[in-house]
Amino acid sequence: MSFFDAFDISATALTAQRLRMDVISQNMANANTTRAADGTPYKRKVAIFREIAGSRFSSVLDGALTGAPRASYGAGVRVSGIVNDETPGTKVYDPGHPDADTDGYVAMPNVNTVTEMVDMISASRSYEANVTAMNNTKAMIAKTFEIGR
Repeated sequence: MSFFDAFDISATALTAQRLRMDVISQNMANANTTRAADGTPYKRKVAIFREIAGSRFSSVLDGALTGAPRASYGAGVRVSGIVNDETPGTKVYDPGHPDADTDGYVAMPNVNTVTEMVDMISASRSYEANVTAMNNTKAMIAKTFEIGR
């Protein structure tokens, strides 16, 4: 693995985590949207990640132990899609609400702001960890150039 591969892997993770934070902020912005474009309450969205190059951790570990060539190592992460969370939302009794049913209940989105904040903190920490990895790689490159002096 070269230094530039480490930069590429961290860059893919930064891009994926940024998109994850965008999805979370969209969820939080629509936490009280009772009528989306299709007429139903807003559905929480979740970003799905996939690894690039299809290698599994076990094959990477086996390759490291046996000295397999570099091609067996992963090359980062990507967002393979954004899917709707199909868990049901809550119903709130509010007979004066324009979206209330005949019994006076309003179907609310399945967005829990506490869960979204925890996910946002997790995405933020993952982003910070990848920035740290890039800075450490940059520092190693700088030290490598100092060896030749």
